[in-house]
Amino acid sequence: MPNKYPVTNSSSIKPGEMRCFDVNQQRIIVAHIEGEFFAFDEMCSHEDYPLLNGALRSDHVECPLHGSRFCLRTGKPMEEPATEAIKVYPVELQDDMIVIEIND
Repeated sequence: MPNKYPVTNSSSIKPGEMRCFDVNQQRIIVAHIEGEFFAFDEMCSHEDYPLLNGALRSDHVECPLHGSRFCLRTGKPMEEPATEAIKVYPVELQDDMIVIEIND
C-alpha cells in the first residue's frame, strides 16, 4: 500500500529548480517545472551519477555525466547511453505542501 510523505512547502522550490530530500530512506529529487512538481530517484540509471547536477528541460532531466535524458512523467530514458528507466513518484499538493507517494 502506498504511503504519502510530505517533503517541503511548494514555495521552497522555484520554477526551474530541483532539490533532493531523504524520504523513507531514499534520496528523491523534487523538480518544479512550469507549475508542475515531479519526484524521481536521485541517481542516473546509467552510471549512478546524481541527476541533481543535471539540467531540467520541459518535462525531462538531462544527466550531466553522459547526457542521457529521462522523461519525468514516466522515468523512461529518452536518449542513450541510458537504457533503464529511473523511478518516478506521484506528487500532489496538500495545503501548499509537496507530498510524495511511495509504495513501501
